Amino acid sequence: MGSSNSSRYENQKRRDWNTFGQYLRNHRPPLSLSRCSGAHVLEFLRYLDQFGKTKVHTQLCPFFGHPNPPAPCPCPLRQAWGSLDALIGRLRAAFEEHGGKPENNPFGARAVRLYLREVRDSQAKARGISYEKKKRKRPPQQHNPASLMPPQAPPESTTGASNHDQ
Repeated sequence: MGSSNSSRYENQKRRDWNTFGQYLRNHRPPLSLSRCSGAHVLEFLRYLDQFGKTKVHTQLCPFFGHPNPPAPCPCPLRQAWGSLDALIGRLRAAFEEHGGKPENNPFGARAVRLYLREVRDSQAKARGISYEKKKRKRPPQQHNPASLMPPQAPPESTTGASNHDQ
């Protein structure tokens, strides 16, 4: 299989894996993958923040909690929670594809899950965005039309079935 027919996800996963490998090689002292823990993954995520493009307001900032601040401010740029969450998902998969055992997967460590939750919650507060609300809005809309339909659907399907039998 050439790289031309691998998906965007696979390409991204390979790049992420290479980036993490680079991080391990540059680590002082250098780290082998087998000695890598959730704590090292957290170190890696914090290191990535310097390349982030998401403005996260501090509590002292007048724009704290504003989704669309009206003016620039000196608050730090960070990796967005969604990017980190997706990155960890890809690295978690890559770890096992490279022979790592699922139970030793540092990307699935509890500390990493807790860190991601903390980042999500703090960014939601700082940027005035609720991740919860967005997720919960959709299912009810999908269920309402469906719950209205079944009373009408069965009579048609049963008459259709009986016609085919005869």
